[in-house]
Amino acid sequence: TRDTMSPQPRSVRFTYEDFLLFPEDGKRHEIIDGDHFVTPSPNTRHQSVSGKLFLAIGIYLQHRRIGEVFAAPYDVVLSDEDIVEPDLLFVSAARSAIITDKNVQGPPDLVVEILSDSTRKTDEIIKRKLYERHGVAEYWIVDPELETIKVYRASEGGLSPGGRGTVPAYVRAAELSREADDRLATPLLPDFAVSLAELFA
Repeated sequence: TRDTMSPQPRSVRFTYEDFLLFPEDGKRHEIIDGDHFVTPSPNTRHQSVSGKLFLAIGIYLQHRRIGEVFAAPYDVVLSDEDIVEPDLLFVSAARSAIITDKNVQGPPDLVVEILSDSTRKTDEIIKRKLYERHGVAEYWIVDPELETIKVYRASEGGLSPGGRGTVPAYVRAAELSREADDRLATPLLPDFAVSLAELFA
């Protein structure tokens, strides 16, 4: 077991069976490539941004029933050794079969992680590679401190090794900032847009 701040050498590989036995202690427990990651409860700024983004997408989906949005804690089982709890995730109606009574079994269309000091390295490097490898179509990294959002999108132009052969590799499709008065949008949610000024207010 390790927290996201201090990786330690691995002596055992954890699986979903182990994941089910982790304590309900208010912390976020995840397994990535068999490693156990523990993250402290999020701070107020993190929760404020998460809530605003969840609300914006939720209201959008009330009028366009093209999928569902979920907020943490909610398990995403990418493989027996890759179980994560993204801050937010979107599953399109076309892929709704991956939603079960207990969790999501497979890659969501969109995953959103909101950075904190304890998750920065994990979210920007380890999880980006994980989501790319498992075929998550789009990944947003939201930085409440810098008031920026990095958008990574799968591109057919390059292929990355995946759980089942190869999957499209990520390209950084956008780097948005509040300072530039940018708006967040995605082809996954046609006509959806939210201003970063509103999101980080």
